[in-house]
Amino acid sequence: MKHKPFLLFLLTVSLSLFNAEAQNVKLKIHLGGVYSSKVSVIAMAGPKALKTIIEGSSIKAGESTILEFTKDMLPGQFVLRFDYQEKETSNPYPAEKFIFVNTQNLELWVNPRAMHKQDSTYFQKGEIENATYELFMQENAKRKEQIGLLQNFLLNYDKPQSQFFNDGIKEFESRREQYNQWVNNQTNKQKETFASKTFQFQKLPPADWKGTEPERLNSLMIHYFDNMNFKDSSLVKTAEFKDWMNKYVNLYGAMSTTVALRDSLFTLAGKRAIEKAKTGHPLVYGWMVDYFYQGYEGFNITKGMKMLEPYLNDPYCLTSKRQAIEVRLKGMETLVPGALAPDFPWKLKSGKEIQFHDFKTEAKYKLVLFWSADCQHCKELLGKLYP
Repeated sequence: MKHKPFLLFLLTVSLSLFNAEAQNVKLKIHLGGVYSSKVSVIAMAGPKALKTIIEGSSIKAGESTILEFTKDMLPGQFVLRFDYQEKETSNPYPAEKFIFVNTQNLELWVNPRAMHKQDSTYFQKGEIENATYELFMQENAKRKEQIGLLQNFLLNYDKPQSQFFNDGIKEFESRREQYNQWVNNQTNKQKETFASKTFQFQKLPPADWKGTEPERLNSLMIHYFDNMNFKDSSLVKTAEFKDWMNKYVNLYGAMSTTVALRDSLFTLAGKRAIEKAKTGHPLVYGWMVDYFYQGYEGFNITKGMKMLEPYLNDPYCLTSKRQAIEVRLKGMETLVPGALAPDFPWKLKSGKEIQFHDFKTEAKYKLVLFWSADCQHCKELLGKLYP
């Protein structure tokens, strides 16, 4: 109980950081290229993360609609979603576009079938946030191409003692420092924009390139967060944060040769990342716990779930998944081999619904497998059951 006033203070401070000087902003959308479309906006952060926060009316080609972002949503990056019908008789088809919204009212001409073509989908002349981001990413792609090739060379070259390899290290470090300085300059130049908050995700971390290939990769993983400012709470309101973290986790995935090793490595990845985020803003710290909870839940990594438990008792950790994690941990304690499975509704092939405990079989045990087509460990289990 003694932590509640402190938590309330943290929440008040964090929300005030997001809402300072913010006013409601309007986005006017002009539809073209399709028969009709429903328009909506999906949040990237907060209690309604990845959920619809603005529902627009359905409009037809040549018509317009106005969506209003309230000041408590701003600034931020959002998903603009169109569920469009190409023809009157067509079924709705989704199309999505990331957009930045800050203080400027926006006007967008859009063809949902060509969301990423500048001649078909574009903002008004003089629009700032999204234009700033696009220009940065275009120049960034050019500057990062060659240095990316150098990094891959250093990660995979099989003769690290050679002079050729040492020359590669010097060249990479020189280019890395120049590149990171360019990112810093662009961030400072565009510091009035929210989009500039995402530039730091492009910076390249240092690494110890000596040693074996696994040692080089491990060094890159250890130093992955060196350039990141976790004290910046606005990170959680960007799509780039999740993409950047996915790349981090994929480094560990590249070393996984078995399911057991994967679970251990992903747990290590989570521990390292959360400990780094713990030193930053409570919202970033909580976001990191939520991120790994979703991953561990999706891959059924019980070791990772247990690793998260201590962070739930930390008042600084503003996780939105606290209740879900606690329920999962409690379930892990009771759902052990030999325990009675919980009862739940069960639909037979005939369409009749009965309770699972009432479903009778001749076998001593019943096996129920919940799985999805994109679940790797589910596929592995199915392969063992039905070789």
